[in-house]
Amino acid sequence: MLYNVVGVRFKKAGKIYYFDPGDYALVKDDYVIVETARGVEYGKVAIPPRRMSGDDVVLPLRLVVRPATESDRDTVLDNEEEAIRTFSVAEKKIEEHGLCMKLVDVEYTFDRNKIIFYFTADGRVDFRNLVKDLASVFRTRIELRQIGVRDEAKMLGGIGPCGRMLCCSTFLGDFEPVSIKMAKDQNLSLNPSKISGLCGRLMCCLKYENDEYEEAKRLMPDVGTRITTPEGTGRVVGLNLLERVLQVELSGGQKVIDYTLDEIMQSV
Repeated sequence: MLYNVVGVRFKKAGKIYYFDPGDYALVKDDYVIVETARGVEYGKVAIPPRRMSGDDVVLPLRLVVRPATESDRDTVLDNEEEAIRTFSVAEKKIEEHGLCMKLVDVEYTFDRNKIIFYFTADGRVDFRNLVKDLASVFRTRIELRQIGVRDEAKMLGGIGPCGRMLCCSTFLGDFEPVSIKMAKDQNLSLNPSKISGLCGRLMCCLKYENDEYEEAKRLMPDVGTRITTPEGTGRVVGLNLLERVLQVELSGGQKVIDYTLDEIMQSV
């Protein structure tokens, strides 16, 4: 079954959530008011209304409450200013309670029904007394959410080793798994300082070309394999996966020649 949905983001480069647009004629970059599990929220249309399978959305779909107004935008700005003041108060409270945690960000829900405090810590933190203290100060629901170092980098932003703004804070909606194997397949230096991002974890961009390298590895012989070339048999001593080029040492160790994958296939 197909459903009429609209994709909404609540943060820049944040995850996209799907809602039922109802009778509203929404277009990309419109701002809307929607009701979420956290309460009423203000978001931006990232994907205009379209038909999608029930397998691609989380059911049941919540309705878009209404398009946002200038007054709603002013409310968001007021919430952001209040969050800055709240951040300072919360930092002092954390220090007073002697907790080993680092406050990363503070966020008010649109209707100010809840304040969410994002923090990092090396292990579990007993913040029950802190929550009670914060609730007595701000007179609203309090949520403390522990996040990882990747999420911290996404929230704070920064400039990566490439000289560009961090991918996670500019366009990546979700983190995809990355592994040291990806760096090995791409023949990159395995020096942690060379393949780690600001968060100290493997760089997300290792994933970008991984499918291309995986396909090339599937098509090309492994190093050490004996193959037939236009000049006779030889042993593969090197690979350029992206360009589909093999370095082959001819039998007898006469010389090393570069061949394209097509040239090798034609010799078989």
